[in-house]
Amino acid sequence: MAETVLSFVLRQLSTFLHEEGRLLGGLRQEVQFIKDELGHMRAFLREAEAKEEDAQPRLQEWIKQVREAAYDTEDILDEFVARFARHPATGFYGSVRRIFSSIKNLRARHRVASEIQSIKSRIKSISEAHQRYQSEYGISAQASDSLSAVNNTTWRYSRDDALLVEEAKLVRIEQPKKHLISQLLQGDDYQLKVVSVVGMGGLGKTTLVKKVHEDLEVRRHFPVRAWVTVSQTCDFQYLLKDLIRQLHKEGKKPVPQSIESSNTTELKEIIKDFLQQAGRYAIVFDDVWDVEFWNTIKFALPESSHGNRVMLTTRKADVASASCIESRGFVYRMEPLSVEDSRTLFCNKIFNGGTCPGHLMGVAKGILDKCEGLPLAILAISGLLASKDVNRIDEWEMVRRSLGGELEGTGKLDRVKKILSLSYGDLPWHLKTCLLYTSIFPEDYEIECARLVNLWIAERFVEWREGMSIEDVAWGYLGELVNRSLIQVTKVFYEGLPDICRIHDLLREVIVLKSREQNLVTISTGQPTMWPSEKVRRLIVHSSSSNNTQHHQQRRGYCFDHLRSFITVGSTNSLLYKTLLSEVLGSNKLLKVLDLAGKETQEEISNEIFKMFHLKYLNLYGTRLERVPKAIGKLQHLEYLNLGKTGVRELPMEILKLQKLRFLKVYQQVDPDDKYGFHGFKAPSNMGGLLALEILGYIDASSGSIIIKEIGKLTQLRELRITKLRREDGKELCSSLANLTSLRELNVDSIGKDDDHEIIDLNHHHPSLSSSSCSFLQSLRMLILCGRLEKMPQWVAHLHSLVRIDLDWSRLRGEEDPLESLQHLPNLVNINFCGSYQGEGLCFKTGGFLMLKRLHLKRMEGLRWMRVEEGALPRLETLFLQQLPLLEELPLGIQHLSHLQRLILAEMSSQLREKLLENQKDESEDYRKIAHIPEILIGYYTDDRKWRHRSLWAKKKKT
Repeated sequence: MAETVLSFVLRQLSTFLHEEGRLLGGLRQEVQFIKDELGHMRAFLREAEAKEEDAQPRLQEWIKQVREAAYDTEDILDEFVARFARHPATGFYGSVRRIFSSIKNLRARHRVASEIQSIKSRIKSISEAHQRYQSEYGISAQASDSLSAVNNTTWRYSRDDALLVEEAKLVRIEQPKKHLISQLLQGDDYQLKVVSVVGMGGLGKTTLVKKVHEDLEVRRHFPVRAWVTVSQTCDFQYLLKDLIRQLHKEGKKPVPQSIESSNTTELKEIIKDFLQQAGRYAIVFDDVWDVEFWNTIKFALPESSHGNRVMLTTRKADVASASCIESRGFVYRMEPLSVEDSRTLFCNKIFNGGTCPGHLMGVAKGILDKCEGLPLAILAISGLLASKDVNRIDEWEMVRRSLGGELEGTGKLDRVKKILSLSYGDLPWHLKTCLLYTSIFPEDYEIECARLVNLWIAERFVEWREGMSIEDVAWGYLGELVNRSLIQVTKVFYEGLPDICRIHDLLREVIVLKSREQNLVTISTGQPTMWPSEKVRRLIVHSSSSNNTQHHQQRRGYCFDHLRSFITVGSTNSLLYKTLLSEVLGSNKLLKVLDLAGKETQEEISNEIFKMFHLKYLNLYGTRLERVPKAIGKLQHLEYLNLGKTGVRELPMEILKLQKLRFLKVYQQVDPDDKYGFHGFKAPSNMGGLLALEILGYIDASSGSIIIKEIGKLTQLRELRITKLRREDGKELCSSLANLTSLRELNVDSIGKDDDHEIIDLNHHHPSLSSSSCSFLQSLRMLILCGRLEKMPQWVAHLHSLVRIDLDWSRLRGEEDPLESLQHLPNLVNINFCGSYQGEGLCFKTGGFLMLKRLHLKRMEGLRWMRVEEGALPRLETLFLQQLPLLEELPLGIQHLSHLQRLILAEMSSQLREKLLENQKDESEDYRKIAHIPEILIGYYTDDRKWRHRSLWAKKKKT
């Protein structure tokens, strides 16, 4: 990862020379030299790191030296900027201070010059070693700069090993095997069809496809077959030659001698000619890593009229989908084994199909929990445990506790590490850094995607791209890691926007090992563990039950002078946290990231924080802060300020000095037990001066139209949340919204709560609505209106990008059916209505809501009936009906919802609940209407607001 660090620092140096180079004077040439030399080494370093595990200690030490030199260069330049880039003082006292400061600055500049010269000497020495190692290790600059970062002679993912798992040891393979075989045998015989199997490394994709490929029925149906292993480092010409040899062997024909001298185009022609004459064929491309491979190989595969088939295995979702688009193919997403199947595989390996002894059940569960259904890991760990004495529970416990260490060593689990590391190794340097950074979160931690993305931005891991906001680029990084099966999204905020994600436990172990090797982050729990010997750069505080004495034993001898980030995650030991924070703030002036989210003991912002010239990210979410000092204006590089769920109700005028501020949230829920309604903050009257703002919430609009007008000046806004909007300011708000062409999320609350909400009046004609190409809020993806509406705003029907809409306490009268405005929106996926409609019935008409997947209707006390016409809601997956006391029948036409996966009935009328439970016994007409729905829950909330439910289909599932 030294190459990753180097790439990061090189980008920082480029930015520094461009933006702050004028401060350097005569030192600029020296810094440029350092940048150039580090740049020359980067290409070699990429391949040297690929050899690092097998390399001699001298090469490992050289890699470490490069990394440290890059870090030290960044430190010196940050200190330089912090000292010399301050705004000059004015007036008489300012003149005195400048004279005094200039004397000190001469000394400081001399010291900086000396340090830069020292770094330059180190870089020269390292560069000389670089020249020696190039010849010694046989790595040319040209070779190391190629896309093949890993030499084929080094360890390569052995696909043969993946095929050696005996079928007897596999569990639940028959069903997916039959499913894939049916996909191969069915379909259009006049078109090439592609079947792709996608999932993270170690799930058994190769094993499954091999069983399909060798099935007797498949062999009979496809007389010409071939298996091609692609992998990361394939030689494309070698691959084509291998395919030619296999095909000719299958066809019992001699291999053309000309292939040895043929180029890529000629080889593809040979394959195409053979397949056109050969009849029906089935080819497997195993372990495909990029879309470009498919785009190249597909031209060698003729369509013909024989019903030809191709199967792909890949870790990347985009590869799977791209290969299937043109062929109307099929993508099979491989999922981890269930808990029951994991246990079966585990016992098959260790106890020859028998059961696990009772005294080992607890530790076995802990081990299987770590594997999270990954067959490769279960088999590898089972092999390790098979050699242990089953009567020695302590030996099993040792394996469970030391799984991370086992991955670090060599042996049975080393292969698991290497397979999981392949996906990491395939990443570009910026995504490697982002993935390693996830090691700041503890095991099984639910990671908030927005927090992770904003931390990446603050740490400067995200590279600006022409025509894109930095946030869009960062979310793109997250999407790429999800696409590569390295991050798992567990909850979405709305379609297309991940909310919560996590890392597979064993993959996290690999990430933690690599992060520790590179000194990317240092994690403190208060336990007496070893910290890295290098300077601590990012300090993460996790949950702890240790005392302060242990903490001092742990960190004695380490300094925080060069710390860049201080982050607390989860519930942390209060004494440890306070002690570390005090030491960090007292000794460090280079801090860029300070994240104290959830620390209820934090009641004020320390004055030391305002001395952090480089601070870009300040997260005080969930603290007991009630006031923001005027000194906040000193943090002129601040980009992110989160004061959500604090007691802050007003911001000082000095906030307007933060011209780089991109993210600002200040709010508190009105009622912690009720998600509806927020207290916002009183903003300065000229809030529109913060022109860089992209995310703003919740701004208190009760002071009148002045602040509403100011909002219209914030043309970069992507998310806007307004609370306590007055009815008379609705027209002004519509006028301001017309300027916000980049707005994607809009949340508007009126004054009041539940039935006492004041009317939101947004039904104003706007000039942009007059043209056929309406531009008003055309980027809006989410709209939340909390308050009474006399009418649905007319512009809602024109929001063609809208994905989610929430209407809370709208109380629309019966003649103002909200469905009329929404039914033809082309991208609407999610509807949440709470107290939105006072009519007796709702009708979903034929051809309406073609993309809707989730519908939640709540607290509509007058609703007596619902009707779904055939052809309406064709993609609905979840229907959630809650607190509809007069609805005594299931929606008419519910049987038309063929894609419905979940029906949830919460706190409904006792008559409807009893009817459903009773009808389950005799399979009445009502029962038959909903028999196609896989999951039906009848739920309620207990007195302490905990959700409880029973499944209507419990008996059916069991049988």
